[in-house]
Amino acid sequence: MFLITGANGQLGLCLKDLLGSNGAVYTDAADLDITDYAALEAFAQKHAFDAIINCAAYTNVDKAEDEPELANKINAAGPANLARLSARLNIPLIHVSTDYVFDGTAHTPLTEEDPVRPLGVYGKTKRAGEEAVLNQAHTAAVIRTAWLYSPYGKNFVKTMLNLGNTKEEIRVVADQIGTPTYAPHLAAAILHVLPRLKKGKKNLYHFTDEGVASWYDLAYYAVRQAGLKARVWPIATCEYPTKAVRPAFSVLNKNRIKKEFGLQIDHWTKGVDECLKKLS
Repeated sequence: MFLITGANGQLGLCLKDLLGSNGAVYTDAADLDITDYAALEAFAQKHAFDAIINCAAYTNVDKAEDEPELANKINAAGPANLARLSARLNIPLIHVSTDYVFDGTAHTPLTEEDPVRPLGVYGKTKRAGEEAVLNQAHTAAVIRTAWLYSPYGKNFVKTMLNLGNTKEEIRVVADQIGTPTYAPHLAAAILHVLPRLKKGKKNLYHFTDEGVASWYDLAYYAVRQAGLKARVWPIATCEYPTKAVRPAFSVLNKNRIKKEFGLQIDHWTKGVDECLKKLS
């Protein structure tokens, strides 16, 4: 039995699609406060968990600049508590992290060995969560991902489709480069990796879909594939100011996870096609 936290988010819901209602206990903040270790202990005593998958996170990148304490509580203290529980129960923990731990100055795909330098509160608190898991868990995989979207909740692809239905023109940043990731692909990868983790080992991994894109490329492709008439125009980051600085380049190198676990990863366009099919 798995403990899945953040179960009402995109990734949690995609895991539930794959596992069904019997494969895990699905919790969100209303059910289980991961920032309260005593609550975690009490919850664990009622169940026989074999593993933990942490999908819980404070993900509002701009709002985090105004709420650093709350972001740190959820993104750093919460994973530290889950790592502590993993160690006490001798069970593996998979923790999901982000490309925002990098500063965006690289020009080639980033490996797990590349130095991190998060630019804002969100990235800094997520990095602190990574360190806590790698230091304290019994067995762990910290999986960094990027540009997550799905048929669920609020995300960039759904926003672009809504705009494409209501606007004649959409202006989208074209100088931030990364890789879109379809949440069901990440969920499947997590369930592939989890049983193959070596007991007592803890490591960092990168997982996104294959390929490289700008936000403009992603928006253009999604709007066109959906058959919408809106015109999508590229703009520079400076034309769309945000409170938090985004990394300009955060393409992740996935060789480690592919080699260690025999993963084959689909191109990001296939993920968009699958998402559009499900939404329709």
